[in-house]
Amino acid sequence: MTADLDGVGGAFAEPVFGAQATFRRIMDAMARPGTTQKLAALPKPPARLSPAAAAVALTLCDHETPVWMDTALTVAEPVAAWLGFHTGAPIARSPAEAHFAFVSNPAEMIALENFAQGSQEYPDRSATIVLQVDSFDGGERLELRGPGIRETAEIAPHPLPRHFVEQWKQNRARFPRGIDLILAGPSGVVGLPRSVRIEHGD
Repeated sequence: MTADLDGVGGAFAEPVFGAQATFRRIMDAMARPGTTQKLAALPKPPARLSPAAAAVALTLCDHETPVWMDTALTVAEPVAAWLGFHTGAPIARSPAEAHFAFVSNPAEMIALENFAQGSQEYPDRSATIVLQVDSFDGGERLELRGPGIRETAEIAPHPLPRHFVEQWKQNRARFPRGIDLILAGPSGVVGLPRSVRIEHGD
């Protein structure tokens, strides 16, 4: 079983330690794009929500951060109950209203432009997408450049949304507006802030 029968068990075993440790890893991931940051504490959420994505939710979401979930997570009713119980985060009616979006099916993810982009005056009002991936290797090689990266970095996460590199180029062109992305793998995270340039690898 991945969660208690009532759907609200399975959070961090030590909430304060778990949240603090996960926050540090998330900050490291965003400061050093392309590096895999292993999470020391993993919760046991309901099925369809991965432990790494759940750890991000427990750490970053609260009653002031509306959350949007893709269809696969929405139809799994225990996920919404679990998030609501442990974080207090309200469910956003649309991706444009969400501060955080959780996507469990990358192949069917809607275009990045549909999520909150922020504004020139308030770019921090954009969304952060937490995208569940099966692994950080085995997919198409991607080359990263930008702040926090010495020359280049390479990742090959799998799976990714359709036309991901092209979508990301459009996202970066909106800088300082645009979304940030956290890839949630089996036991860690990789950060892709909007400032990073992504190209197809060799």
